[in-house]
Amino acid sequence: MQKKIKILRVINRFNLGGPTYNVTFLSAFMDDRFETKLIGGGHENYEGDALFIPHKYGVKPQIIDSLQREINFKKDNQALKEIRQIIKGFKPDIVHTHASKSGAIGRLAAIKENVPVIVHTFHGHVFHSYFGKVKTQFYKTVERYLAKKSTAIVAISEIQRNELVDIHKVVPKEKAKIINLGFDLTKFQTKNTQKRQKFVEDYNINEDEVCIGIIGRLTPIKNHQMFFEVVKNVVQNTNQKIRIFVIGGGELENSLKTQAKTIEKQLGKTIFTFTSWIKDVDVPLSRLDVVCLTSHNEGTPVSLIEAQASNVVVMSTNVGGVKDVILEGETGFVIEDFSVKAYVQKLLNLVEDKEKRIKMSQNGWNYVKDKFHYTTLCKNMEKLYLELLQNNEK
Repeated sequence: MQKKIKILRVINRFNLGGPTYNVTFLSAFMDDRFETKLIGGGHENYEGDALFIPHKYGVKPQIIDSLQREINFKKDNQALKEIRQIIKGFKPDIVHTHASKSGAIGRLAAIKENVPVIVHTFHGHVFHSYFGKVKTQFYKTVERYLAKKSTAIVAISEIQRNELVDIHKVVPKEKAKIINLGFDLTKFQTKNTQKRQKFVEDYNINEDEVCIGIIGRLTPIKNHQMFFEVVKNVVQNTNQKIRIFVIGGGELENSLKTQAKTIEKQLGKTIFTFTSWIKDVDVPLSRLDVVCLTSHNEGTPVSLIEAQASNVVVMSTNVGGVKDVILEGETGFVIEDFSVKAYVQKLLNLVEDKEKRIKMSQNGWNYVKDKFHYTTLCKNMEKLYLELLQNNEK
């Protein structure tokens, strides 16, 4: 019997988003030659706990409570010790870390325990829009050191790879590999009539209302303020009935609700609905007409992939790997330079032109169904692992 290739996979935490789906599918659906152990930190209080995602696919991660998002030297040191102990017991051939905090601690543990192959995936990065210059430079220095010690670095889009290699210069070109995220997209094409009816009834939506949604954490990096400014301008310049759905939760929830009420007072009508986190996001996507994103920084935005899989038109600011996700003019639009005026013009055009919305929405599924499916992700990762292990033996 051939010895299995052991992979220890490490993630910051299990929240609703691309990284959690990524590690779940790579743990559940890799070829039988691979054995994966998944570990991750506990969830933050202001985020939805998404452990239901790995559990749904039969993956039971080991939780390391000391592994947290924020820097805390005592807890970080404890997490390092715990991960080193896990490595000693599991004896992985590969340690693969995902996202920044677990990437630092997980790779340090792997380096100290002489793991043969060390891989890290950048799901996003913190090299702009998160921190000031001093803190950003510190993170770049740390990442450059860790990249030197890593066997390979995975970027989730070509644009992100170019940022990491050419712009921020944190990763050597020869180590940077591009592997798209992968998802279980079939649910976005099933039982849509029933899902649509449920969402319509739950939120009392009229047939003639144009429903615009934004999906994600309510945090500064997601730039909801710009989205609110855009939709206010759109509502002021159309006679169409519009509903705005803010789907997600986070530390800005109360301030954003206050901002929404101020806008509604100015408009003289109620347009905003805050839903908090919705576990089955395919339900609202069955009724939404447009999904927007206005982030300052992104890796590969899951909400845009899932929206297109649901045949919903998408719009986004030009950040991270967005241009690798949207087929410009066919499945959605990308807005340059955070221009509120340009965003308003494109969104207003979609609101006013139902036929255009329908025509563009029909392109979404065909564009994402293979490119971002988890089977493609697993095959690409298996190929990379085998190449790295073979090179390590030379």
